[in-house]
Amino acid sequence: MPTLARFAERLTTPLLPADYLDVINPLLSAAALRGRITAVLPETADAATVVIRPGRGWPAHTPGQYLRLGVDVDGVRHWRAYSITSAADRCVTITVKAVPGGRVSEHLVRRAAIGTLVHLQAPAGDFTLDAAPGAAVLFVTAGSGITPVMGMLRGLAPSAVRDIVVVHSAPSAAEVIFGAELRRLAADGRIRLVEVHTRTDGRLDAARLDVLVPDWRQRHTFACGPAELLDDLERRWAAEQLTGRLHVERFRTAFTALGEGGRATFSATGATVDADGATSLLETGESAGVLMPSGCRMGICFGCVAPLRAGAVRDLRSGEITTAGDGVLVQTCVSAAAGDCDIEL
Repeated sequence: MPTLARFAERLTTPLLPADYLDVINPLLSAAALRGRITAVLPETADAATVVIRPGRGWPAHTPGQYLRLGVDVDGVRHWRAYSITSAADRCVTITVKAVPGGRVSEHLVRRAAIGTLVHLQAPAGDFTLDAAPGAAVLFVTAGSGITPVMGMLRGLAPSAVRDIVVVHSAPSAAEVIFGAELRRLAADGRIRLVEVHTRTDGRLDAARLDVLVPDWRQRHTFACGPAELLDDLERRWAAEQLTGRLHVERFRTAFTALGEGGRATFSATGATVDADGATSLLETGESAGVLMPSGCRMGICFGCVAPLRAGAVRDLRSGEITTAGDGVLVQTCVSAAAGDCDIEL
């Protein structure tokens, strides 16, 4: 370690220089991935693109992948997964469709403020064109299922030779997310676009592809949308013995009941214990005989971090609540149960 860095650590002990940097400019700290909202761009009446400038340590993504976003709404930190709709760039974008009653989606579309700091986790997922070795591709999407596909389309170089058909379903032409851009790509010959407007054309299902895209069996197909549509496609591809040529991305919605304390489950060991809202999960787990990793036991060293598989926890220092999501990590030494929760230990 350079001499200057060692000297800085001595001066700032027990904190590290990065801890002070985190306070001055959170985007410069590599301790946790964060970003700042720089724009919210309307797409349709109930959808918007959120532009985020990531901070230090943000890795490049492959078009089609998703990121996990932590956003504070009314004092509760919620984690949600959103497809990345931008090509590889300094900023990343997610495009969110407001769901009636959806606390996070409604907040991002209607109330997210420029300059808001958000928490990020690294891009993930294998719903990418790397899974399609051939040039002929079919995208079948509905509603916000177009979002990972738009990331792929934007990530293709103009010189890329691809035979691409996009079949997209929405209630009407005005409700097609990215409608103008998709139609421009079709006019330029980059894709063949088939729009199905359910209010006038009826519901999109697998059987209609025989007419809309007669050569669908020869294409690698990427599908994203409502569960009913995806289930129908999987049945058709299985019946045709073509499951290896179908790639599906499913969105999941999380519901969490909040409270003061609850049943804490440590799923790796099978231990379950009643936890109050004032005792750390580290102490709760130890009292149940769970071997809990720990270090400083005061929220500084991150030696006690564990995945939160389900439920919610409250930060004993700030009162902030974090809800579960794929890959969400919490510090057990400074977190207490905020309702039933499941810690992967």
